[in-house]
Amino acid sequence: MLKKIEKAFDAFGTAIGGLTSIVLVLMIVNVFYDVVMRYFFNIGSIGFQELEWHLFSIIIMLGMSYTLQQDGHVRVDVFYDNLSVTKQAFINIIGTLLFIIPVAIVIGYGSIDYVIESYQSAEASGNPGGLTHRWIIKSLIPLSFLFLIISAIGFIVKQINILQEYKSGQNTLKGEQS
Repeated sequence: MLKKIEKAFDAFGTAIGGLTSIVLVLMIVNVFYDVVMRYFFNIGSIGFQELEWHLFSIIIMLGMSYTLQQDGHVRVDVFYDNLSVTKQAFINIIGTLLFIIPVAIVIGYGSIDYVIESYQSAEASGNPGGLTHRWIIKSLIPLSFLFLIISAIGFIVKQINILQEYKSGQNTLKGEQS
């Protein structure tokens, strides 16, 4: 049962990763266009420059969830790599419960007022020719931390599955001895 749940969370993370990769391609195209226009035609656009930062923000904010799903976040592996798979799973569960989820809740919930204020004030760029509707990009902050919480739950499920596999006698996982 937990394997099916893990697959559902993995599908969610993969979808977020796919969306992030599309945004990355859009950012590359935007930067390419902006550079060509600026250096070959001497035409600059503040809107395109700001769009670069907005797209980069989307990549970073959505990339957190995908990176967690792929277990790709940076950690100090001096001790962790030498631990058994079961100890690593316990550390991952405890770390996720004590650090990732609480921080994601605090930042996600705390950023909601920030988004509402931006929407109500019709916040726009202070630069002439800059982008309007800043609340759209700011709304990604609570949304991305919600996605991070979802990915963290999936990560915990994956770690529980690792522990169950080991407990059921399938101790052929890396680093485990019979």
